[in-house]
Amino acid sequence: MQFDEERFSAAVRSVLDAAGGGGRSMPLAPRGPFEGEALAKLRTMTTDDLFRGETIVSRHDARCVHAGLYLYLSALDESHSISQTVPTASGSFWHGVMHRREPDYANAKYWFRRAGDHPVLSELERRTGAVWDPFAFVDRCAAAERGSSGERETLIALQRLEWQALFAHCYRRAVGG
Repeated sequence: MQFDEERFSAAVRSVLDAAGGGGRSMPLAPRGPFEGEALAKLRTMTTDDLFRGETIVSRHDARCVHAGLYLYLSALDESHSISQTVPTASGSFWHGVMHRREPDYANAKYWFRRAGDHPVLSELERRTGAVWDPFAFVDRCAAAERGSSGERETLIALQRLEWQALFAHCYRRAVGG
């Protein structure tokens, strides 16, 4: 399933549009949030605001969407504050991604263990044509941050794909789609 911004609410699209769309590259280990209109806008919104005009059928998944938008904008503290309160596999997955980007690799692996065999893993395998191992991906990101890997751009592209798949999954579940 390709990432299609049109299936999201107007509020979500407005945040993504202000950040340059849902295909923006995110650094593996950001030095700070992606400051600008998108983050300023998101900081004024509640989870309910993000879904205005839609019926939320899964509050946990709606909170994951909120955490995912903060993570997309490299606002790790805000993302962490939300994801750590979501007691689901998706909450743990977002929590793991946040810690990988922090970077706190051991903690990221802890949260990926808690996420377990998440449905997004099979979507990532389908889209990449390879087994998606979140633990190996953590190790690859760690190597790139140490400078011992020449695959930084590949990892950034895979991270974007991971974000898109998890975000779309949580959004669909939030609205019962």
